[in-house]
Amino acid sequence: MADPKGFLFTPRRLPPRRPVAERVRDWNEVQVPGGLLPIVGAQAGRCMDCGIPFCHDGCPLGNLIPEWNELVSRDDWRRASERLHATNNFPEFTGRLCPAPCESGCVLAINQPAVTIENVERAIADRAWESGYVTPKPPERLSGKTVAVIGSGPAGLAAAQQLTRAGHTVAVYERADRVGGLLRYGIPEFKMEKRHLDRRLAQLLAEGTKFRTGVGVGTDVDAAELRARYDALVIAVGATAWRELSVPGRELAGIHQAMEYLPLANRVQEGDFARPPVTAEGRHVVIVGGGDTGADCLGTVLRQGAASVTQLDIHVRPGTERPEDQPWPVHPKIYRMSAAHEEAQELGASPDADVDARLFSAATIRFEGAHPGPGGATGAVRALRLVGVDADGRPEPGSERVLRADMVLLALGFSGPERDGGLITQLGLELDARGNIARDEGFATGCEGVFVAGDAGRGQSLIVWAIAEGRSAAAAVDRYLAGSTTLPAPVTPADRPMVV
Repeated sequence: MADPKGFLFTPRRLPPRRPVAERVRDWNEVQVPGGLLPIVGAQAGRCMDCGIPFCHDGCPLGNLIPEWNELVSRDDWRRASERLHATNNFPEFTGRLCPAPCESGCVLAINQPAVTIENVERAIADRAWESGYVTPKPPERLSGKTVAVIGSGPAGLAAAQQLTRAGHTVAVYERADRVGGLLRYGIPEFKMEKRHLDRRLAQLLAEGTKFRTGVGVGTDVDAAELRARYDALVIAVGATAWRELSVPGRELAGIHQAMEYLPLANRVQEGDFARPPVTAEGRHVVIVGGGDTGADCLGTVLRQGAASVTQLDIHVRPGTERPEDQPWPVHPKIYRMSAAHEEAQELGASPDADVDARLFSAATIRFEGAHPGPGGATGAVRALRLVGVDADGRPEPGSERVLRADMVLLALGFSGPERDGGLITQLGLELDARGNIARDEGFATGCEGVFVAGDAGRGQSLIVWAIAEGRSAAAAVDRYLAGSTTLPAPVTPADRPMVV
């Protein structure tokens, strides 16, 4: 411990965010540039260096949190970077995108605000890049073995980097026109500027990883033929089969899936469009779904200049304190306000909300719209009818209401990998009871030499689990190819987040 009494006398402090009126006019990250470094040393000094650090259990990567907290508090950024990168390929991603279950497991959080672990992580990663500590690590020798990785999200990129560094020749296949998966086209720029992704991809390229964009395995390339060309294959296509809302009026124009809408906004930032083909500008928007994707839609809608926006959450509004049935060290379901919700509240973006832009305990009954146009053209959505529900999802009598909506975004989560892309059928893969690609305890499928990493096998999860699975699947592939491995394997397919 750098300061044995740091947790007693130093209060938890978060980095400042830019004023709402300023940041909703651009797509830059919401934090004040340079606002983290002046405070992060003292925040890292709040770490108690617990005898049993439960923050480790909250993080599937096994991040060495007390170690790099102490190093940051001592201003030893190089060694902090070494300890951080020992367990995490992409800490600049997780430091911006992870909901930080490690902080819920912080021992200090039993009766005080937790250490700001996520912010310390981000500060180390950013300082490491600025100081030149992050460099390519190409293998000393090649194994002569080849691996194809399908999908370039966090699981695929982690697996590719680990296998490349182990000496295998790795090619990553991505069906989109750019590498990054949902990191590229799903995460809005204001949450993570894509320069962070691009410089990490440059590192992978310098190490020897190859990328094949615009290639859909299962459509453009037969998956079985691809398997025959490589010594092993890693499937890391994510869980991109979105959940549908089957209520009357779903066919009306103006109702879009979140992952139809968000990529278009990101493509504007990539320079593909001057204006997105689907925009919330001047519209009254309702977002159906209370999760992180819904919050991403909210921040995007605000920046596009919507007339109003309301987000519906079917769950009861949680309290601000940890519930008794969700004791430390589990990650509790409490009321949290994202940067996008903060923006909506300050701007008064929703006249119908319970709080910020959200309506809790709200279930959609149907969509209502204008009459079809001439020639049988589909009518456009004009309103959403909802009903209040109790904690068990049962409708509350007399609670129906109508919200004005000429644009609706569905952010209801994902049900597993896409089934109709040819990949699963061509390789003869099986699905488990949850609709994910079945695999054994070693990440292997029933098809020889084919492994599954990330959400495609686990189901919709967090970025830290995706990276952890990518690292573990890489160890399994390395063992398959070489007979043994020294690569770390932080998780197994059966591991799950810590819950009650």
